[in-house]
Amino acid sequence: MELRDAQCLQHIQRYCAEILEAKRRFGNSLDDFLNDLDYQKSVSFSILQIGELCGRLSMGFRAQNAGIQWKAIIGMRNIVAHDYGRIEHSVVWNTMENEIPALQRFCEEHLSSPEAEKLLADFGQV
Repeated sequence: MELRDAQCLQHIQRYCAEILEAKRRFGNSLDDFLNDLDYQKSVSFSILQIGELCGRLSMGFRAQNAGIQWKAIIGMRNIVAHDYGRIEHSVVWNTMENEIPALQRFCEEHLSSPEAEKLLADFGQV
């Protein structure tokens, strides 16, 4: 793992946490999500940022972790960034419900590895 990968994972993990905090704050149902524009924008912004950060991960890291659908994450970022009016909010909800917790766990597992901890500690970023 490169330092840049560890830094990106830190930020991705934080955006995942922000999405889950928004869910706690705004509501746990699809109806809550569909009826609250601020909720939709908050989650969509975090998804956009996650996709941007995934695009910055090294190709080697992505190849070593092919179980994560990097292209789909980056593709969703592109939809949020360039075609927001066509977003299917049920897809965003499904992503928040099913994919974000798994991505957060992935980041936490990788960030707790001795390699990542050393990289980040060496640069004062733990």
